[in-house]
Amino acid sequence: MKQTPDPLILVTGATGKVGRAFIARLLAEPGFARWRVRALCHHRSLPPHERVESIFGAIQDRAVVQRALEGVSHVLHLATSKETPEDAMDVSVRGLFWLLEGCRTSAAFRQFILIGGDAAIGHFHYPHPVPVVETQPHSAYPGCYALSKVLEETMLQQYFIQYGLNGCCLRAPWIMEKDDLRFHLSFGSDVFGAPRWCDLVGAEAAAAYAARGAIPVLLDQAGAGVLRNFVHVDDLVGAIVAAIDHPRARQQLMNVCMDEPLDYARLGEHLARSRGCPLVQIRERYHSTWLDNSKAKFLLGWRPKYDMERLVESAWAYQRAADDPRRIWYPG
Repeated sequence: MKQTPDPLILVTGATGKVGRAFIARLLAEPGFARWRVRALCHHRSLPPHERVESIFGAIQDRAVVQRALEGVSHVLHLATSKETPEDAMDVSVRGLFWLLEGCRTSAAFRQFILIGGDAAIGHFHYPHPVPVVETQPHSAYPGCYALSKVLEETMLQQYFIQYGLNGCCLRAPWIMEKDDLRFHLSFGSDVFGAPRWCDLVGAEAAAAYAARGAIPVLLDQAGAGVLRNFVHVDDLVGAIVAAIDHPRARQQLMNVCMDEPLDYARLGEHLARSRGCPLVQIRERYHSTWLDNSKAKFLLGWRPKYDMERLVESAWAYQRAADDPRRIWYPG
């Protein structure tokens, strides 16, 4: 009897927060004991492991992608370029095209998993009067990153239609880990992500707020707390694991996020009550969004473990090691 080869999963963007967390989870789970990992790396590398092979090169290089796909049964596509116009189309269009072309012609290929982003539907840049479900039309906000998320989802869907490719897209909002949330709420220049509160209030006020440990409370134009979607990296990795070889994931787009969006007003109240943080209200042009995760829960049997309180507690309790400095690898 012919022996079936052990599964081999190619992970692009393998050295990022999701890639590292996913690979660690897969290597630790008994159910994946026979699986091997091939990591496509660009600027960084992974620690050596007997079940992990690293290939170095640019994803837009067809020869690199062809070499990376040899014998691969599954692909987890995480590579992205953020707000870098000189790379966006190469990574998100050309790179994804070479991956999909290689998969559809490979005898070893079984499943393609794309991690999308709520930038494809504009997240808090546009009004969303009802919960955002997967059938809502694309509505990228200005910038090349959001456009790239639309193009990725569209290209994968067309490969479903044109070639019957087996795959799925897990659409994630802002992915949190470690102390990300705490630094997102910083008035200092070390603020993580957007909005940059220090720029909104000015340097002098920002310095005073930072010295007091103040927390920004983002309000919409009507004065209500803005609702914004997040997912903890552990919950996203759980959804990826649940989707692997799941028959109900075939050719599906699924929102993967916390059960409820984070309400900046509630968040401020929680931090004021639990940690005595002063609050600074900031009224801006952003809109509340409620990303609906019902489809992923229904099809995959997946459930997020993080809510607002757990997200806060994990971020404030995290103690960063001396050899683990905060470093942002991409702008945007």
